[in-house]
Amino acid sequence: MNRAYWAGRHTVVTGGTSGIGLATTRALLDAGAHVTAIGLADDAAIRLAAEQHDNLLVAPADVRREDDLSAAFKDARTHFGAVRSLICCAGITKPGYFTDLTTDDHRRHMEVNYFGTLFAVQQAIPDLMADGHGTADGRGSITCVSSAAGFLGVFGYGAYAPSKFAVSGLCEVLRQELGPRGVTVTVVYPPDVDTPMLAGETPLKPPELRALSSGENALSADQVAQALITGTETGRPRVIPGASTRLLRFASGAAPGLLARYMDRVIARVQRNPEVPSP
Repeated sequence: MNRAYWAGRHTVVTGGTSGIGLATTRALLDAGAHVTAIGLADDAAIRLAAEQHDNLLVAPADVRREDDLSAAFKDARTHFGAVRSLICCAGITKPGYFTDLTTDDHRRHMEVNYFGTLFAVQQAIPDLMADGHGTADGRGSITCVSSAAGFLGVFGYGAYAPSKFAVSGLCEVLRQELGPRGVTVTVVYPPDVDTPMLAGETPLKPPELRALSSGENALSADQVAQALITGTETGRPRVIPGASTRLLRFASGAAPGLLARYMDRVIARVQRNPEVPSP
């Protein structure tokens, strides 16, 4: 971590009170950043606020609601001044067979995962593009957490994967448009991560999805946060935590047919005998 990059830098972290977002918030606080952690008004937010860091503001907001985010960003600027970095970690997942997912399930994934990211970016952009950032590195930055399911469709993620593909597409457009204006854009593609979200989704996974993504070798939230932070401060357009995730990303581009056939075989094996785990 480049502490000189983060020292005094006002950074907004959506989903900053739980999971990857919380790990990111803690790492940035340790690096001397001024952090506004946006999260739902729940026990996690109360616990984090109770720690009373001088360089932390916990701002309750539902990222689906533009008015909530507008109020949170207003409070953030009042406390710490203009926003210099935005890190979007807020997200949800509800795995299941496509035929069992409701229209509301699909809509909620897009509202939280995609529009929650989009609304936060819209709030931050005026500050990020302003001249004279007053930090060791004057660049503004946007970092958005997508998923390995944001570059590879996965059985059982019929609502989740499309919303994460949308985040990936948004980041590529932002990178092209904002790079010439001094704002770096980074998209992060984590695999399974040991967070409350993974704990909540695991019992809902169909057996085919468990065979493809068991969660047994999940990365820690701290590992992903460190990769995210390093990628942000160096301006990397893509961060893919974990060697197996990087291999999967390579295979999805270099040999998509081969990868698809492998996944189809795993799915077929489970469907023939759901009680037998697949490799």
